[in-house]
Amino acid sequence: MARGYRQTGREGRPESGGVPRLEGMSDTPDHLVLPVDAVSAGRLAERGLHYRLLDTADESAYAAWIRADERGFHGPASNDEQNAFSRAAMGSRRTTGVWDPQSVLIAEPVATVNSWPVELSVPGETTVGAWAISSVTVSPTHRRRGIARSLLEGELRTAQRLGLPIASLTVSEATIYGRYGFGPATTAADWRIDSRAAGWLGDEPDGRIDFIPVEDYARIAFALHEAARTARPGEVDGWPERWRQFAGLRPGDGDAAGVRTVQYREDGEVRAAAAFRVVEEPQREEHSVRVLHLDSTTPSARLGVLRFLLSLDLVTRVDASLLSVDEPLRWRLADQRAAEVTVRDHEWLRILDVPRALEARRFSGAGRFRLDVSDDLGLATGRWLVESDADGVVRVGDAGHDDDAPLLRTDVATLGSLYLGGVAVTTLADAGRTAGSDAEAVLIADRVLRSTVAPFLSFWY
Repeated sequence: MARGYRQTGREGRPESGGVPRLEGMSDTPDHLVLPVDAVSAGRLAERGLHYRLLDTADESAYAAWIRADERGFHGPASNDEQNAFSRAAMGSRRTTGVWDPQSVLIAEPVATVNSWPVELSVPGETTVGAWAISSVTVSPTHRRRGIARSLLEGELRTAQRLGLPIASLTVSEATIYGRYGFGPATTAADWRIDSRAAGWLGDEPDGRIDFIPVEDYARIAFALHEAARTARPGEVDGWPERWRQFAGLRPGDGDAAGVRTVQYREDGEVRAAAAFRVVEEPQREEHSVRVLHLDSTTPSARLGVLRFLLSLDLVTRVDASLLSVDEPLRWRLADQRAAEVTVRDHEWLRILDVPRALEARRFSGAGRFRLDVSDDLGLATGRWLVESDADGVVRVGDAGHDDDAPLLRTDVATLGSLYLGGVAVTTLADAGRTAGSDAEAVLIADRVLRSTVAPFLSFWY
């Protein structure tokens, strides 16, 4: 299943990635009205199942869809107020389901998926259009009927029809998506810090930190994310409701009363903001801090917020999820062993158009090699000549049979892992995931594909 925060959406956001609009429907983005994939619809129809789009303006239909989605993630059912919150936000997403006319709960789909165009940040502080996929669920009553395959392959073909060169998702089950050509492209670090033992190296941060209202936090932190996201490959454009969730503003949030929000100013400008909760431990004199989200536009402001959290009275531990693997905090702790850090995959990418995807990013220097990509689904199979100049500008063309440029062979899932530059080509070659015609091919591709900034995504979608 793709990890899905079903109570979120993109409200009032411009369409990203140059997604066209259908002729005669200038006010309606293509992705909201494009018919469902005919191949998947046919496969599901052979099994007596109906595959169709959902109109989120239909309150009762949406309530039935969200119940199925929540059940798929073992979550509690939303009430009417929560449904209204999420339905308003989901209006700019493509909401799809599979229905079984023989089901007792006939209004509720037996499978769900939700998708929308995003701007994916790539090396070079620029973006490329991508197709974000979320809320992938199949009812346990309908497993092993090819429903998940039909849903996911349908999403990939839909992205291609929309002209988007990449599909992306965050996953709760990592073993599923490689078979559809997705590869892990960003990693995230979960930190558990003993604040009593950690200590602090160097000068204390000299910015100003203040508590702020949660409503202000949701607005300020979202703006910080939008201002900073292109500098970090892997980030995508956010949506306001997601940050309102971080602030505890989703209706019915049982932990909302405990959310605290702060901002950090440098030279009079807000450069960072965080939402967190202080949790009482079994020993009443001890507490732990759980960081819900942290946004920043400068490393020094980010460190300033983390230093504040580590210095809170009566707090013995700070837990923070989804930090970058190159987080500078490690190098300000007097005792690095006071921090337990767990690294795991987070965002997965699926390349659909190799030339457009590669040309959208910058390489790390000049290079020339041939790239051979295999794809079991046939969506991105091919061989290309990849060239970049000293500025990292990429040009991709057909590879002639007589071209003597070094050749790198890879499957499309491995290319997804390499795309943002977060893993070395040499590492994947050593793992047997990619191979070169000679050592030079691997070294050239390794040099130009690497990113000087570790790819990172700061939230789930």
